[in-house]
Amino acid sequence: MNYFDFTGKSVSALRSTAAKVLLLMSSVLIASTWAAAAGKALQIYFVDVEGGQATLFVSPAGESLLVDTGWPGNDGRDAERIVAAAKKAGLSKIDFVLLTHFHTDHAGGAPQLAARIPIGTFIDDGEKRESTDGPTVQAWQAYKKLLDTGKYKRITAKPGDTLPIHGIKATVVSSDGAVISSPLPGAGQVNPECKNAEKYATDQTENLRSLGVVITLGKLRILDLGDLTRDKEMQLMCPMNKLGKIDIYIVSHHGWYQSSSSALVNGIDSRVAIMDNGAKKGGTPSAWDIVKKSPHLEDLWQLHYAEEGGSEHNVAEEFIANSKGPDAGNYLELTAQPGGSFDVFNSRTQKTKHYAAH
Repeated sequence: MNYFDFTGKSVSALRSTAAKVLLLMSSVLIASTWAAAAGKALQIYFVDVEGGQATLFVSPAGESLLVDTGWPGNDGRDAERIVAAAKKAGLSKIDFVLLTHFHTDHAGGAPQLAARIPIGTFIDDGEKRESTDGPTVQAWQAYKKLLDTGKYKRITAKPGDTLPIHGIKATVVSSDGAVISSPLPGAGQVNPECKNAEKYATDQTENLRSLGVVITLGKLRILDLGDLTRDKEMQLMCPMNKLGKIDIYIVSHHGWYQSSSSALVNGIDSRVAIMDNGAKKGGTPSAWDIVKKSPHLEDLWQLHYAEEGGSEHNVAEEFIANSKGPDAGNYLELTAQPGGSFDVFNSRTQKTKHYAAH
């Protein structure tokens, strides 16, 4: 028997209509959520881990990506600073932790961090390859012990992969010694810097295996290559520039001379560079010169005054988070808009500089 309500429609027809309405409402809700995210900013916290790396991205959709975990030891100093940045960003967990490579200043802090804040997924470049360096072996073993608990998901990323982070596009351009084989969209032009480029010996450490990403938000493009060395940079940049132009360059390898070749730095032609150096680690004058003198660089920011650089190879005080003196743990925060504009905030000076969209 076919039952009807007072409108004359069958119950089955009503159920079908209700299902369609719910589906439509769900689609509208998802679309409106993404539309709202599209208008929000990307937050990036450059955490001071004293010459290691810990860079926290919070996407417009609210998902978080931490690139590297700083050092182990120091009574959990680096983990505490990362958690403090996460709290500033309103986070109660970190969705993704990307380890660029297994050197202790990048991966060593993972266990201490995991003990202080929930982590969803680890992203890495695969197995450790450098077996003769004691601290690297220890960092790898500690990381493997974390994974063996079964509490965390793991992604082993390959060049060309897109990481599953909502609100931004994060494309892997290097991993485990390999780089992308084809240019990214909009890239692929001949790089004139390659004509007289120096030929570099192959690096023998974990550095050349660094997991590097290009992060895109609307018109804005950000490059983080971890500690990728100059020999691998040449494979990305010569004879053609596979990366294209970059707005914000997170200076590779803390500003040490083994990275940031002219072919890379002048090829990506960034507007702003941010160097996660320590007082006594990074900021080599030769690499500093290449970055500072790149063609259209507007500003170079540093996490620390670099003692090796002296007065001639450090930026003005207003662009340094931690000047001379005792360790203060000051950070830099970058707020990026999809239209291409962004702001950099220095926690030491409490001042912000705005960069208009190009």
